[in-house]
Amino acid sequence: MTKMTAGHALAKVLEDWDIDHLYGITADSINNTVDGLYQERANLKYIQVRHEEVGALAAAADAKLTGKIGVSFGSAGPGAVHLLNGLYDAKMDHVPVLALVGQSATEIMNTNFFQEMNQDPVFADVAEFHKQVTNAAQIPYVVDEAIRSAYASRSVSVVILPDDLSGQEIEFEGFKTRALAAVSQKPRLDDAAVTDVAQQLKAAKHPILWVGQGARRAKAAVIKVAEQFNLPTLSTAPATGTMPTDHPLFMGSRGRLGTKAAFEVSQAADLVLFVGTNYPFARYLPGNIKFIQVNNNLADLGKQRDADTTVLADANEFLTRLADTGVTRQETAFVKAAKQDKANWDTWLAKLAADDHDGLAAEGVMAAIKAAATDDAVFGLDVGNNTEWAIRQLPFNHAQRFAMSAWYGTMGFGMPAGLAAKLSYPDKQVWSISGDGGFGMVMPDILTEVKYQLPVVNVVLENKALGYIGHEKIVAGQAPYGIDLVGADWAGMAENMGAIGFKVTNLVELKVAMDKIATLQANGNTKPIILDAKIKNVDPIDTSFVPVDPDSFDAKMIAGYRQQYAVDEATQPAFSTLLKQVKD
Repeated sequence: MTKMTAGHALAKVLEDWDIDHLYGITADSINNTVDGLYQERANLKYIQVRHEEVGALAAAADAKLTGKIGVSFGSAGPGAVHLLNGLYDAKMDHVPVLALVGQSATEIMNTNFFQEMNQDPVFADVAEFHKQVTNAAQIPYVVDEAIRSAYASRSVSVVILPDDLSGQEIEFEGFKTRALAAVSQKPRLDDAAVTDVAQQLKAAKHPILWVGQGARRAKAAVIKVAEQFNLPTLSTAPATGTMPTDHPLFMGSRGRLGTKAAFEVSQAADLVLFVGTNYPFARYLPGNIKFIQVNNNLADLGKQRDADTTVLADANEFLTRLADTGVTRQETAFVKAAKQDKANWDTWLAKLAADDHDGLAAEGVMAAIKAAATDDAVFGLDVGNNTEWAIRQLPFNHAQRFAMSAWYGTMGFGMPAGLAAKLSYPDKQVWSISGDGGFGMVMPDILTEVKYQLPVVNVVLENKALGYIGHEKIVAGQAPYGIDLVGADWAGMAENMGAIGFKVTNLVELKVAMDKIATLQANGNTKPIILDAKIKNVDPIDTSFVPVDPDSFDAKMIAGYRQQYAVDEATQPAFSTLLKQVKD
């Protein structure tokens, strides 16, 4: 048997699972583990972050973008606690993440020593698997078990490592059992269930398709079903790109991150085919809509809304089989009106983007990014108004992909996600998009991008306010108290940190900056870039409720909404109006 330290054996286990990088900050309670990583530095890259939260968020983004487990570590006490934000993000978005947590040496545990604490209860809620090793020989075995658990449960595993144990020498030859990511067992799909859904779609007058994260790997099948059955199609915000965003049948998302068309078309539907989603706001759809839910998780069926028909099935298999039935639907007036409603929305956004007479619009920045983005670009999206603008306008019509903090919704996710994306996809164009609130929380880790030569384009939309919360204050009729932010010269700070900074305040400056960024990218730039966009502080349109239909809302409510968001009737007529104008 080969002898090595337990920390070295741990590193070898990570390599066997095809893990090539991990994030963290070393300290006295985890130094022996980090020394084990040093022994395998040729194959396993240690990315030294400036805050453990950033490392944990980056690990979660790794898992979301690649499907492979993300790994981060922290020392005992403060380092361990700092990991929690990223671990909760992974837990709530159901992605596999491993956290290696340092602990005081065994001889001083339970003696009230400096930074020594009982850490297992801290992780009991966030981690499906959480164990503290009790001897050195256990370390590789427990870490291997933790990784298997994270894959199997699509959740978080935590291994707590007393530092003296990681430094002890053990005999280790590796494992015969193959390191395989868990393969999900697909539920058996009944032919009768597929036929029944096909016939229900055929009989409906206003059916729509609504897809979520579970359908992300079923893109071809989603498009085929949508076209074959002529179904206006919505996605949940995290599943944006499951159908090409420029497809005429794609309506966008419903909700605050959504579109006018998605709200109106879903309100007018008489049947919704929900595939691969547990969308929490489904409960707010009109009660008379027939609801068909397809999900591979039995626990999710009917969880958010009582369903008329449920099918326990894998999204891709179900949609493929649905298309194979050969059942078709013709394009109806409902479909034609839906397409026009979405086209009107896109035209309206383009108009907002082109107007900077009273300040640079966020839509203008998004339009510039859209024009510059490659067909395989990767985006890290933060939380806030910036998410609304990004989801509505960024191009997800080819092989582009993105990561966001969907269920947990933590500010500060965007920049770590961009960092993670560039490590996993070094040859792809990578962008992060943040508001000044979220970016300010994690900005010091631009130094990490500088250190590892990660040329991410970090876009900061500075409006000097917590805009997303500001909207909630408006809706609640509260004073805008506690939401104003002090602005900063983010571009100048970037330059001082060894990055490249561009500050823009209008469309002319934005074009100049984007041209320079394109030149830098073409010439092999290795420095991170900060695009410091000083935008006007405008409350973006709230599409969670769109009261413009004269058949459903009173004239005063309609006029107030249209005036608030500059949604004029000439360019953005109500869906019911469009429906009256077209014929089957």
